[in-house]
Amino acid sequence: MTDYKSTLNLPNTEFPMKANLAQREPTILKKWQEANVYQAVREASKGRPKFILHDGPPYANGDIHIGHAVNKILKDFIIKSKTLSGFDVPYIPGWDCHGLPIENQVEKKVGKIGDKVDAKTFRQKCREYATKQVAGQKQDFMRLGVLADWDKPYLTMAPDMEANTVRALGKIVSNGYLERGYKPVYWSVPVRSALAEAEVEYKEKTSFAIDVLFEVTEDLSAKVPDLSGLGSVFVIIWTTTPWTLPANLAVSLNAEVDYVVVQAGAKRYLVAEALHQQVMARAGIESFEIVGRCKGEALEHVKLQHPFYDDRQVPVILGDHVTTDAGTGCVHTAPDHGVDDFIVSKRYGIETLNTVDDGGIYNDHVPLFAGQHVYKVDEAILDLLKERDRLFHQTTIKHQYPHCWRSKMPLIFRATPQWFITVKPNDMERKLAEAIDTVEWVPDWGKERIAGMVANSPDWCVSRQRTWGVPITLFVHKQTQELHPDTQALIEKVAQAIEEQGMDAWFEASVEDFLGSEAADYEKVSDTLDVWFDSGVTHFSVLGAREELHFPADLYLEGSDQHRGWFQSSLKTSMTISEKAPYKQVLTHGFTVDEHGRKMSKSEKNVLPPQKVINDIGADVLRLWVAATDYSAEMRVSDEILKRTADSYRRIRNTVRFILANLDGFDPQTDCLEASQRVAIDQWIIDRARQLQEEIISAYDQYQFHLIYQKLHNFCVVDLGGFYLDIIKDRQYTTAANSQARRSAQTALYYLAQAICRWIAPILSFTADEIWEAMPGKPSGTPFTQTWFEFEPSSYSAISPAQWFDVVEVKQAVNKVIEEKRKAGEVGKSLTANVTLFVKGELYQTLASFEDELRFIFITSKAAVSDQEPSDAAVKTDIDGLFVLVEAATADRCERCWHHRDDVGSHEHHPSLCGRCVENVEGDGEVRRYA
Repeated sequence: MTDYKSTLNLPNTEFPMKANLAQREPTILKKWQEANVYQAVREASKGRPKFILHDGPPYANGDIHIGHAVNKILKDFIIKSKTLSGFDVPYIPGWDCHGLPIENQVEKKVGKIGDKVDAKTFRQKCREYATKQVAGQKQDFMRLGVLADWDKPYLTMAPDMEANTVRALGKIVSNGYLERGYKPVYWSVPVRSALAEAEVEYKEKTSFAIDVLFEVTEDLSAKVPDLSGLGSVFVIIWTTTPWTLPANLAVSLNAEVDYVVVQAGAKRYLVAEALHQQVMARAGIESFEIVGRCKGEALEHVKLQHPFYDDRQVPVILGDHVTTDAGTGCVHTAPDHGVDDFIVSKRYGIETLNTVDDGGIYNDHVPLFAGQHVYKVDEAILDLLKERDRLFHQTTIKHQYPHCWRSKMPLIFRATPQWFITVKPNDMERKLAEAIDTVEWVPDWGKERIAGMVANSPDWCVSRQRTWGVPITLFVHKQTQELHPDTQALIEKVAQAIEEQGMDAWFEASVEDFLGSEAADYEKVSDTLDVWFDSGVTHFSVLGAREELHFPADLYLEGSDQHRGWFQSSLKTSMTISEKAPYKQVLTHGFTVDEHGRKMSKSEKNVLPPQKVINDIGADVLRLWVAATDYSAEMRVSDEILKRTADSYRRIRNTVRFILANLDGFDPQTDCLEASQRVAIDQWIIDRARQLQEEIISAYDQYQFHLIYQKLHNFCVVDLGGFYLDIIKDRQYTTAANSQARRSAQTALYYLAQAICRWIAPILSFTADEIWEAMPGKPSGTPFTQTWFEFEPSSYSAISPAQWFDVVEVKQAVNKVIEEKRKAGEVGKSLTANVTLFVKGELYQTLASFEDELRFIFITSKAAVSDQEPSDAAVKTDIDGLFVLVEAATADRCERCWHHRDDVGSHEHHPSLCGRCVENVEGDGEVRRYA
């Protein structure tokens, strides 16, 4: 018997079936680095319109986590897809390098400043620490497959960056948006520094919730006749911060709210009418009556006795911040410890007391509590209130309370002299709102989120009492507290010194070094800038300073927490510098959570380090998970979810491998066929791919990566794996190597390989590189220097796309009937079956046009179509009017193609072959029209 295996065109490719991504990707990465692929992309993109995605800098401390990976991978999707779309997309990664967390780490190693190390040495140690952290994070980001200018990132601690940060501050000063003020700010007691709103996180805290009595010390009837003859009355306030009571200087009421005096036994209490029943109920008082009422405005300036300071009487004042949502409608007011308290007190000329020092200790002038710590004093204050019979009710509550995002300890509000960026001058509040309207927010709810946050945000406290940070390079007159009249010139002088020597040029210099003979009248500001200012002004210090970039950026992309962080600090600084938004688009992604929707934390033991994922299953699987997940909501990830993603990856990879393996011996330069020479099904799959490419490009343009995953996966499973690739196997394997039938299919496969490689390049970057290396014709460059594959214009085909859709559905219906017969033992594989279709109308005309080629569509040995009534053995399908008869093939099987054909044995030299295989072995075989 002749061995016909050598006459078959069996698949062959260098592209391996087993991915081994964890082992193969580092080799590919090394190749990219040696070839300087990032620079190659820049060269290929020269002269194109630019698209600038500005990198929000991660903090240079600790290993990257899964959220960092998501962020950088999403950015890489966009950068690579925009390059494919014909843009020049330089990507400059950055790092935030100053601030408290780095100081804390360095303190652990070298001690606090003044103990074992001086400030200059401490700053140098901070710089060294941050440099090491940047290097570690950079390696992890590169391992993710992210292409960037890794050799020239921006670092906020680089001297040129520090100098430009100082210049940005100078612009804001010049435009009148920086002011010095004494007002309450978030204060972190453990780190002894003010915090900005963006550095605050809300966590659950258990606090005392107490109702405290302030006795009225004057005859109310003199002000409010309706309250005459009541005798002693107590105003009840409610607070969850007993430690602030030593700083109480007033009680605030709302002028428009109705207040009542409630008599319970021998005592009388004044509270908001809307809350009086709740107040009595929580104190367990069931029997009471209203004995008087009035508006809040009638009680303005009424004197009250402080609950434990006999020498302090405090006034009733009026403020719109007082509501009847909770409490008593009477608000304890301590201007040292609350923004609303400070503002309303200022209107009444009530000043702060400076009760608490930097470390949360009551100052020496605070009676009864001097030297005590605010974190530990609540119970002592409660005991004193009980002793003086001024505690109406006491309980504890769990509530969301502001905490320092670094130390994780509860914050206090504390009035201190600080530097603020204020948006009050020059109608900037309105301009900010208008700027937000000019930006495209993705998802669109981001617009409302940031608009609300900006509208409700207080003045931004940008000063910090730290060592490792960009200095506030200002000189203040000792007597008048005014800035030096030549501030702008001085700021430029300082910036130039910092560019040359680093920020020690400021810290180590004396006032005389900059002001000469004027030095005696001025003092240097000793504060540093909030690190959110450093990153917030990178639109000025990076976009505006680097030649390859432009301002404003086309896109900012960060997590949803950055509406109150980097998005907002960037917007405010950009508007106060240039009155222009720093970005045209802002994209927000959600946080990563485990499969149950829980936040990832070490205590829950559900943290999934990206390094482990990459080492186990490869970066491309992680990247595919990012693409497959809707980033606009919380992004669920777990080992099980990634395992399912790996299954999807294998399906895509195996599909591509089949395509490449069947391109063996194909030369794109000489073997591509014109559309008029192609088999109809080959032209159909090319047209289908062209249509899909348009959908994929649109999804990339709209940042809808999960749609790309769905479309690509569906294309591999349904259009290719479930239909086209299955059908062309016979033609690929059995026709002559250089036949028109085979070259037609190979032309289509080559187009598919070229297109799919580009479609997946932004997402499955390592795999795309492998595909490119295995591509026929050995194309130059990399997939990352390419633009989208250029399909020729759609060609006319005798079978329309709609008809092909019908054929796909019919094949699925036939497969279902064959599978049922196979399970029943009536047939084996599909080639052991003969099929007859009973159908009428247009579908009959479509199917009948295939004639004998219909069997290649169904991969059966025979296939016929009839418009007669179906036989009794035919099976009704889900397609209206279609019945399918499946019968076991009775003819002999061809040894070469495995079809059961009546003409097997009819050729004397090839007795085991069918007539078609004889023609294919001895000549070019048949040219098919459709399949």
